[in-house]
Amino acid sequence: MRNISWLLSPVMAAALACTACATAPASARSPGVTLGGHHFSVEIAATPAEQAHGLMDRTSMPADHGMLFVFPQAQPLTFWMKDTLIPLDMLFFDEAHRLVTVRADVPPCQADPCPTYASTAPARYVLELNAGTAAKLDLHKGDVITFSDVPSGTQ
Repeated sequence: MRNISWLLSPVMAAALACTACATAPASARSPGVTLGGHHFSVEIAATPAEQAHGLMDRTSMPADHGMLFVFPQAQPLTFWMKDTLIPLDMLFFDEAHRLVTVRADVPPCQADPCPTYASTAPARYVLELNAGTAAKLDLHKGDVITFSDVPSGTQ
């Protein structure tokens, strides 16, 4: 009987370890948003340095991916496409997570000075997705975005 209990200890330890792996903590999951019934994995741009760099120098982005810019409070926001190589949709959301402005099919900047793209109302969040996504999802002013696994303090 002693040999069986010696064998069961490693088996039980392995089983418990696998159970722990199956339920990863929230911090290990990627942040995401749901909009128009579609889920997108997002990178968070919450610091001024992250926001200034944004999606610059990217040559592509997966269809189910985006970048979520988070600001401390709602305010009029203006973006540009300096050194951004892919066309984007810019979606501006207020503090209640409601879509307030859609800037669709924004092209990369070809030469200085780059055009700017502003929100038409105060916004706290901007979601950048591949160009054409807003039209494909039939997004409209007032649509609501939901966050999942977005770090606290950025919501």
